[in-house]
Amino acid sequence: MHTKESNLKLVVVGLLLGILMSAMDNTIVASAMGTIVSDLGGLDKIVWVTSAYMVMVMAGTPIFGKLSDMYGRKRFFIFGLVVFLAGSALCGIATSITQLSIYRAIQGVGGGALMPIAFTIVFDIYPPQKRGKLTGLFGAVFGISSVIGPLLGAYITEYVGWQWIFYINLPIGIVAFILISMFYKESVSHAKQRIDWGGAFTLVGSVICLMFALELGGNQYAWDSPVILGLFAGFAVLLIAFLFIERTAAEPIISFAMFRKKLFATSSIIGLFYGSAFIVATVYIPIYVQGVYGGSATNSGLILMPMMIGTVIGSQTGGLLTTKTSFRNIMMLSAVFFVAGVFSLSTLSPDTSRLLLNVFMALTGFGVGFSFSVLSMSSIHHFEMRQRGSATSTSTFMRSLGMTLGITIFGIIQRNGFTSSLTDAFGGGAEASSFGDPRAALTPEARAQIPAPVLEKITGALSSSIAHTFMWALIPAVLGLAFVLLMPKDRLTDHSKETQPSGGRG
Repeated sequence: MHTKESNLKLVVVGLLLGILMSAMDNTIVASAMGTIVSDLGGLDKIVWVTSAYMVMVMAGTPIFGKLSDMYGRKRFFIFGLVVFLAGSALCGIATSITQLSIYRAIQGVGGGALMPIAFTIVFDIYPPQKRGKLTGLFGAVFGISSVIGPLLGAYITEYVGWQWIFYINLPIGIVAFILISMFYKESVSHAKQRIDWGGAFTLVGSVICLMFALELGGNQYAWDSPVILGLFAGFAVLLIAFLFIERTAAEPIISFAMFRKKLFATSSIIGLFYGSAFIVATVYIPIYVQGVYGGSATNSGLILMPMMIGTVIGSQTGGLLTTKTSFRNIMMLSAVFFVAGVFSLSTLSPDTSRLLLNVFMALTGFGVGFSFSVLSMSSIHHFEMRQRGSATSTSTFMRSLGMTLGITIFGIIQRNGFTSSLTDAFGGGAEASSFGDPRAALTPEARAQIPAPVLEKITGALSSSIAHTFMWALIPAVLGLAFVLLMPKDRLTDHSKETQPSGGRG
């Protein structure tokens, strides 16, 4: 028994390392993008570096979740690790933005397997009474990654070289690979079923069309241009085809029958709304700090620390509370803090003190932290072992979709708000157009070259555009609260009919 328990702990360490590596990847890359572009060129293609990864993670998540139900968790988690590490090694040797984007897509294929399967393995190997604490730990790692990523990315880029933001994955991934390979003993037989290739291709295609339409629309192409209209049409056609295929497939990738379970449906939709609102905080608070207060990229990463601490405490608290009260009660507490935090951030101005900003961030982080642990458990609560991979991956897919839509839609809102504020401040002259990119005022060197009265107008415009964006982000935050109210009053209980934990034997 002692050996088994110690083996399980090593399995958990391996899973945590896999999650940390996958979740941190986008944020660590974002902080290095300026240096990467100056080295490789291709500013016009910068969007693909992030989009390629996010698209493949989103599309791969439900596919790998389903495959893990059919053929076993271990082989697909290890497959995800190997592909992710291969993609990371290739990214480090990329010589152009196009190459880097292709290699990031390879990374994304691996990333799509790691996150949902890791959560599912915990549910397979631990009984319900132990899951709360462990899922809280997993959620905390997910939250930490969003803050440590920018810090680590800025530091490595400045002192070592941007290639190492990818190479750093190799030692972490190799340790995870060894721990899972040696100590995770899967003892459940999995029935071989037909793979829903039609669903897989139409899902990937529809997500890619939607992402590219949102990324390019109003930026590189007009919204009513044939390219954008064609992408939206492609998205609609492929989505309809996907929905039709999933309704008729013997073993669909996303089973709509799952959404008949009220707890799963509400948990997944809350994850979508939380993801879209929280991504605004992780992206725009560093820009606010760097552009309004002044300072380096490293400092802007450091100031997210209060949000990270709040997220970790919220995730751990949520995980522990699952053994004491219903999922709905815990998420009510979460939603109140989260809505209050997002509303507080919508009041930002150049006069907001750092102390007050820290309080706003801690509040937001604490509120969203609960969701990382609690929603992972509530979405999988009513499913048998053979359906857990699909349930977790569908829930993770919904949160990823929320984050992807959020970063795109709120990015458009912030960009338009900033341009409009600059036009008001400068009267629409040449001066206004010179500062169409908020990053013009972000570096200390650039700020030193700008006359004080002009800088004041720019920081005022940047601050108001970010506050305005947070005001819009209140919509998904409040919608999240509304769906929390619709959650049933289920709680984490030890089902007598539950399958015996599997793993760690031998």
